Amino acid sequence: MKKFLAGIIIFIFTAVFLNGNVKAQAQANILGIWKTVADEGPDKGKAKSHVEIFEKNGAYFGKVIKLLLKPQDTLCDKCKGDLKNKPVLGMIFLQNLKKTGKVDEDFGEEYAGGTIMDPDKGETYRSKMWVKGDTLTSRGYLAFFFRTQTWSRVK
Repeated sequence: MKKFLAGIIIFIFTAVFLNGNVKAQAQANILGIWKTVADEGPDKGKAKSHVEIFEKNGAYFGKVIKLLLKPQDTLCDKCKGDLKNKPVLGMIFLQNLKKTGKVDEDFGEEYAGGTIMDPDKGETYRSKMWVKGDTLTSRGYLAFFFRTQTWSRVK
């Protein structure tokens, strides 16, 4: 009887442990460094920058940590307000995203409710992002229009 109970306890422990690991692996993590790709203009399709997404007080933010197509001292001449003529490198361009708890079958785990600023245009958009594995889908909304980019995790 003791062997039987010990076997059941081991089985339950193993099932719970493995289930937790599978869930952890299935959940993508938005945190980390991502490579962005130019989606317009003459550099379309080329790696554009590396951005780091970090968490602060339960919200997610993104900053530019490396420029790949422009000089590192590039200024945001089209930005508005406090960001006007500030360095793009180090700029926090993504603000206040929150994990929604929703998972899209194609795109992955959803983050929304924040804003994203395009330093090339100086415009700020409502933002929604999805993470699936090492792929991040970033979408900026302006009224009914949106623009989508696909970023890849830098390893």
